[in-house]
Amino acid sequence: MNRVIGREKELRDIQKLAASPKAEFLAVYGRRRVGKTFLVREAFEGKFSFYVTAIANVNTRQQLANFHEALKRYSPAFKKTGAPANWFEAFIQLEDLLSKNKSKKKIVFIDELPWFDTARSSFIPALEHFWNSWASARKDILLIVCGSAASWMISKLIRNTGGLYNRVTGRMKLEPFSLYETELFLQYKGARFDRYQLIELYMTMGGVPYYLDNVNVSLSAAQNIDQLFFSPNGLLRMEFDPLYKSLFKHSEKHIRIIETLSSKASGLTRDQVISGSGLPNSGNTTALLKELEESGFIRKYHSYGKKERNSLYQLADFYSLFYLKFIRDNPASDRHQWINSLDHPRQRAWAGYAFEQVCLAHLEQVKQALGIAGIQTTVSSWTGNGAQIDLVIDRRDRIINLCEMKFFLGEFTINKACARQLSNKINAFRESTGTNKPLFLTMITSFGIKKNEYTLSLVQNSLTMDILFTN
Repeated sequence: MNRVIGREKELRDIQKLAASPKAEFLAVYGRRRVGKTFLVREAFEGKFSFYVTAIANVNTRQQLANFHEALKRYSPAFKKTGAPANWFEAFIQLEDLLSKNKSKKKIVFIDELPWFDTARSSFIPALEHFWNSWASARKDILLIVCGSAASWMISKLIRNTGGLYNRVTGRMKLEPFSLYETELFLQYKGARFDRYQLIELYMTMGGVPYYLDNVNVSLSAAQNIDQLFFSPNGLLRMEFDPLYKSLFKHSEKHIRIIETLSSKASGLTRDQVISGSGLPNSGNTTALLKELEESGFIRKYHSYGKKERNSLYQLADFYSLFYLKFIRDNPASDRHQWINSLDHPRQRAWAGYAFEQVCLAHLEQVKQALGIAGIQTTVSSWTGNGAQIDLVIDRRDRIINLCEMKFFLGEFTINKACARQLSNKINAFRESTGTNKPLFLTMITSFGIKKNEYTLSLVQNSLTMDILFTN
């Protein structure tokens, strides 16, 4: 377990279920490459009463043969039996295996569960029967199921309305690493990046452990970006289509939504997504949006003062944003393209937007730095009167923080033109919303802001990137 970086809460939750005096059913889900299997394996140091991983894109007969091979690894008795004819028979064999196990707590780990649910396989009814008729009545079973297809895990297990209704006793959505965890992880690998470079890496690939594990700690952040994205066979150059295909059926529709959202940094309404993607105005499209939201690829948020139906969808996956911006339509002709284009206006524009997304992904850290972690807040964006504010924090203590985020190599200087622009935003917000609450301009920058006459008159809070690295 000493190889697990971060994930302290998740490990505590798993161990609590393992020590429970009753049967427990834990569903672990999250995007591909986020470390679900690694976490469960390390939590129990690979010591399971039964462990099987489904196989992608095979039929029911092959899945049953795979399940039988797993049974044989745990008991020689199954070498004398043939593969089960169906899933009901497979789970009866599992019951037989576990009944003979003398462990105080029998840990059963079924990985990539959605792949077992092939067409007309009756896998879900058999799983229901196994749990309801046998496992749930015992005190010594911890069943852990894991899957990357978040929409399947949620609809078929967590929100099941049939035989598994309310049967899952624990649910764990494994999120990508925060910046705090990313820093710990790369330090564990021997990295000596400063926090500016850590944020550069985070803005291209997010906190996905598998991606971060492929960072070469002997290279700079820019060199790693070139190697992973711009080399002809770069790992993250080849990842986009397999990522979505592994998570969603009809993934081409999900990709159309992602492509549409990548064109508008501030986000789009549902109607605008439909218009831009060419998808039908139907419940199916709503379901696609929900699947992408539940899987962490997009964010649904409200515009200040607007109703629910005017909610905006925004691309929140760092890797997808970077890939669509710089890789998809770019031939791998220059393996040093990123370094050779440093400080290009296109790079600066992307970095500004990506840093805003980093801050939005670390709202709890921002609130903690402002001293309002325990205060009820409403978080939104705002657009109006030709101005835009990407983060508005409306506080119960009648203060509104209007947050401006700037990714800049060095102290950020508010000059006369910038001060005029910021003042216009604040005035436009007050006039448009009609609020009488005090408005606090909050600057979140990489290295802080240079003190001058404008900062003294305009800025109430100045935060640096360091606050994003708190736990």
